[in-house]
Amino acid sequence: MDEEEILDRLRSVRDPDLGDDIVSLGLVNEVTVEGNSVRISLALGAPYSPTETAIADEVRGALPAGIDVDLSAEVDRGVAHDERVLPRVKNIIAVASGKGGVGKSTIAVNLAAGLAQLDARVGLFDADIYGPNVPRMLAADEHPRATEDEQIIPPEKYGMRLMSMDFLVGEDDPVIWRGPMVHKVLTQLWEDVEWGALDYMVVDLPPGTGDTQLTLLQSVPVTGAVIVTTPQEVAVDDARKGLRMFGKHETPVLGIVENMSSFRCPDCGGEHHIFGEGGGRAFADESDMPFLGEIPLDPRVRESDEDGRPTVLDEDSETGDALREFVRETANNQGVVHRQRHV
Repeated sequence: MDEEEILDRLRSVRDPDLGDDIVSLGLVNEVTVEGNSVRISLALGAPYSPTETAIADEVRGALPAGIDVDLSAEVDRGVAHDERVLPRVKNIIAVASGKGGVGKSTIAVNLAAGLAQLDARVGLFDADIYGPNVPRMLAADEHPRATEDEQIIPPEKYGMRLMSMDFLVGEDDPVIWRGPMVHKVLTQLWEDVEWGALDYMVVDLPPGTGDTQLTLLQSVPVTGAVIVTTPQEVAVDDARKGLRMFGKHETPVLGIVENMSSFRCPDCGGEHHIFGEGGGRAFADESDMPFLGEIPLDPRVRESDEDGRPTVLDEDSETGDALREFVRETANNQGVVHRQRHV
């Protein structure tokens, strides 16, 4: 087979989100034929997302049996930042909320753990300088180590590489810093850490739109953002501020996730909307943003946070199911953002 024959066959593979075949969309970067071996480079940017995994499988199925197919994926992160900043990290997803108390850190931890469960290489960066708690939520007792050239080696838990200010300050010590100090320490944490090659880095931002968020968006090639809200209007109002912040910095928003959406009573079996109903979905609709899912208000999530095992890893939990669907939607939407640049 020659290159043209292979491209003809690949025209049968469609992108379900962009609505055309991968050749017409420009998602085939390169085809190389050497005897019975074919190397195909695809513009796929979200490793282990269900949609991109399915596209890769269809590409293999489009070629005749007996052909040795070698697939690779390469896509530009699409953001204008210093390429020396986290150059080996394919996707940097910021998890944000307009206000505290909406379970943002829980969502970030479960997103990172869920991606790692899909076999992706994942880092989790707790960027909440003033109230870091991700290590406690994961019962991560191991602390970072330093190399001879003063690079930081992050500890790992559940397949995730972790970094947090909580590792670097004394227990219960308050952090009292002004903006320039925040900028300096954050820059050191993502530049001086041996993150290695990652498919995804999940960044747990502090609530609001302050110095940490500004530093991240100005310094780091963020490829997508997830906005966390709860159903009630006051949380949605604050979430709008976060959405506008990312818009000003031209950062793609992957979608809105509604946490604490409903509570299923273990005694009566009834479903109760303690914080209202449908606020997150309505916010996504009015903002023309993808809705990533509803995560129930579940006491077991609190227990999981205290025990250090993310609920997304619980295969026998409805809340775990909801979190896994949220992880899949987020990864899929990150892929859509990358692929749209080729259209």
